[in-house]
Amino acid sequence: MLASLYKNNHGTIAEYKRIFSSSPAEVWNVLTNNENLKLWMDHLEITDLRKGGNIQFHFHDDLGTVEEITITDFEEGRVLEFEWGKDFVRFEIRPEEEGTQLLLKQVLTEITDHTPKDLAGWHVCLFHFADVVNNEKNHYPENEWEKWYEKYREIMK
Repeated sequence: MLASLYKNNHGTIAEYKRIFSSSPAEVWNVLTNNENLKLWMDHLEITDLRKGGNIQFHFHDDLGTVEEITITDFEEGRVLEFEWGKDFVRFEIRPEEEGTQLLLKQVLTEITDHTPKDLAGWHVCLFHFADVVNNEKNHYPENEWEKWYEKYREIMK
């Protein structure tokens, strides 16, 4: 399912909704436990999990480049929001009748040629996230994002 796009007074919002049969605590653990985090987004490492805390983005380059990202909103077990360049990424965990809803929102302050690639990247990360939550091991092609990039490029027109 593609992200929904809509505008508000902060810019354009890309919103991804995923439902899991797992408990909110299990989904939160996949989101915030570094051992699980590296299984679905190996560039990120949470170093200080609190509002005003930090996440490191590891570029995995030959120089060992790391960028510090600030956590801008946090509610234990419910909300994790952080800077993403000029944008913000927000994860919300909501109990559902038979499981948990994960809501990922990216606040896009500016639409650029790179935006569809960013959206495709989150789309594929959520495939891996689901694998970790569901204890599955699906194999996605390395270029899986390219298929989604084309779809996001179309809806961004």
